Amino acid sequence: MSGLRWVKSSFSDAGGNNCVEVATLESGSAALRESDCPGIVLVASRAALGALVQGVKKDAFAPRSP
Repeated sequence: MSGLRWVKSSFSDAGGNNCVEVATLESGSAALRESDCPGIVLVASRAALGALVQGVKKDAFAPRSP
């Protein structure tokens, strides 16, 4: 995944640590990585990434009590 233009999240700390970075692939899919471990990259469609972001914003992934 060399040659990609990685963009850091606007919520990243000023020191450059603990950052989520995103890049767009030629296929239109999105690549995500953690700045502390850049060798591990998650690739997802734009639709899947959008659904994940919306779910997190809505707290849809929070653990629920039975």
